[in-house]
Amino acid sequence: MVPSRARIGRWVAAARAAQKRPRVDSLGQPRSSEPASTRAALYVHWPYCEKRCSYCNFNKYIPRGVEEGALRDCLVTEARTLLRLSGVQRVESVFFGGGTPSLASPHTVAAVLEAVAQEAHLPADSEVTLEANPTSAPGSRLAAFGAAGINRLSIGVQSLDDTELQLLGRTHSASDALQTLAEARRLFPGRVSVDLMLGLPAQNVKPWLQQLQKLLYHCDDHLSLYQLTLERGTSLFAQVQRGTLPAPDPDLAAEMYQQGRMVLRDAGFRQYEVSNFSRNGALSTHNWTYWQCGQYLGIGPGAHGQFVPRGAGGHAREARIQTLEPDNWMKEVMLFGHGTRKCVPLSKLELLEEVLAMGLRTDVGVTHQHWQQFEPQLTLWDVFGASREVKELLAQGLLLLDHRGLRCSWEGLAVLDSLLLTLLPQLQEAWHLRTPSPVSGG
Repeated sequence: MVPSRARIGRWVAAARAAQKRPRVDSLGQPRSSEPASTRAALYVHWPYCEKRCSYCNFNKYIPRGVEEGALRDCLVTEARTLLRLSGVQRVESVFFGGGTPSLASPHTVAAVLEAVAQEAHLPADSEVTLEANPTSAPGSRLAAFGAAGINRLSIGVQSLDDTELQLLGRTHSASDALQTLAEARRLFPGRVSVDLMLGLPAQNVKPWLQQLQKLLYHCDDHLSLYQLTLERGTSLFAQVQRGTLPAPDPDLAAEMYQQGRMVLRDAGFRQYEVSNFSRNGALSTHNWTYWQCGQYLGIGPGAHGQFVPRGAGGHAREARIQTLEPDNWMKEVMLFGHGTRKCVPLSKLELLEEVLAMGLRTDVGVTHQHWQQFEPQLTLWDVFGASREVKELLAQGLLLLDHRGLRCSWEGLAVLDSLLLTLLPQLQEAWHLRTPSPVSGG
């Protein structure tokens, strides 16, 4: 299905409208009065790449004779099916990830967005993001994606060092990255995010900080720092195992991260999440849905989703995973309307664990109001207020528990994983022994 010229024209107007104003308040909360049960974000997985990067174990494939029209029809069908199944009435954001979705045709993007808009309310200023790699996204192609309805880009720069880019198996050079970034900022001003990796084998702090400073000169208002994780089954993992590459130094990576945070803070960026930094209100509303444990639908091969299937009479949230392999996924979509391979109902405790672990990734943390949306009886004070271990973390200045809620300090955000080793068992114990206090408060 190729959208009509009139429909594409509406998406051009919507994209321009969305570029003019941010859609989150100072705390990062989406502006919507509709109940959370009828709202969701939508993730669309494009499974193909030009080549597999040396560090990547995502669900992706090298295309061989891909019939994009058939894949497009299946993405449209699955989007319609899952929107009806979920009973979602408002889609807050759409994220085209992968893989390398900038290899897809803009017609595919437009067709999916049109289907979403027909099944639910997709506001004109909804955030619609496309992941793009520099070599697959020249200016003319980026402009075509803008005409199809994209209003935000996430560019996988990863490094500004050509030797590191070759090590990572990237198909672009540092020059390609900066050229694409400049073109993206021209077309999507204030709405371009870039990724930078740290903790690579043989990488040192000073040269990496120089890369970050250079990227700050060229970047827009959103930047993500990601530490390399050696994943079993990847080329990079095998090279380290064989000893042909040195293992990444975790202490150096921690120093890069800490110094990088300070550089970004001094440059006016707010660290609103463990890996994400923004200025001028340019938070990612799509990712904010994940961190706030909002509902999200996963469309495409291997996509993940979490929602209550209200359209089928369900009352419990389910974690859903779509079939991984594209050809098998397409067969299932054509047979059943969707390719959901695994569906697991989440218990109340499992959901609360996610609320805690995901919420604490943000600088806002878990507010009392937000917690009560998921657990109206057992308060944050009930769970953590009397814990000796938590009091130690509060005394160390790593956590704050007050009238706003529970959150990490700036220092605590850098060591969140270690804090969760204390907090999650405390939640589990309080849940099993729950006797909520009659009055909430410290």
